[in-house]
Amino acid sequence: MTTSFRPQLSPLMIEDLVRNALLEDLGRAGDITTYATIGPEKTAVADLNSREHGVVAGLPLAEAAFRLIDPSLRFEAFAVDGDTVAPGQAIARVSGNARSVLSAERVALNFLMHLSGVASYTARFAAEITHTKARVTCTRKTLPGLRAVEKYAVRLGGGSNHRFGLDDAILIKDNHIAVAGGVASAVHAARAYAGHLVKIEVEVDGLEQMREALGARPDVILLDNMGPDLLREAVAINRGHHGLSLADYASDVRRVVLEASGNVNLQTIRPIAETGVDYISTSKITMAAPTLDIGLDISLR
Repeated sequence: MTTSFRPQLSPLMIEDLVRNALLEDLGRAGDITTYATIGPEKTAVADLNSREHGVVAGLPLAEAAFRLIDPSLRFEAFAVDGDTVAPGQAIARVSGNARSVLSAERVALNFLMHLSGVASYTARFAAEITHTKARVTCTRKTLPGLRAVEKYAVRLGGGSNHRFGLDDAILIKDNHIAVAGGVASAVHAARAYAGHLVKIEVEVDGLEQMREALGARPDVILLDNMGPDLLREAVAINRGHHGLSLADYASDVRRVVLEASGNVNLQTIRPIAETGVDYISTSKITMAAPTLDIGLDISLR
């Protein structure tokens, strides 16, 4: 297991997601290939086997696909979400009516392979920075309709979650700043608007903007597209250890959480983390994650 906890998904959310996926797949006439070739009395046992190393995610959705197609199917899990698996390892077994198994197969595997891919890819990023305090975190760049389960998979892979939507945190980006009239103006306006439990983050693209942001007292500063040298300077300024005096940027400055973003990949995340930032956000762990190769091997009984 790659994490010290087991995040949970709401059963109601799982059911809605899986039901919609099944309806999409079954269309107007159902699984006509299976109906045409497999007799209604046939039974089968099928193993869901991993073809490669990775982190499992999505078993509750796979189980729901088989259950919603046919509640009489028996689903046995040999792993739990968050477990690391090896090639050839059986993850789960489903048994019962062969038609039902075959009709649910693709939807079950689609969820399981995609979410396991997100968890596995996140784990690769997280492994690069274990020697630092930094954590890799996801973004809002997710597949439509799958954000909650993709963010669940990120956590299973050892990553951290950023905001889930536009309504749970304030993130002031460059276009907001341009319209609002500056970093400080935008942060002050956000502070006046936000409830006391709402965090405020502001994006900056240089050290001068960062100094302005520090004086405005956000909760988090997003350091966008800065190289390691600039990131190290930003960390030093945030700690009050920079060569400039505090008066040069704010006499009442306090430390804030620092997040780095931009040009983050498996080759760059280590030097970024070693600058001392707290979080490193990247869309790659959700938008560029390859699926984990999982197959369903079936035998008729």
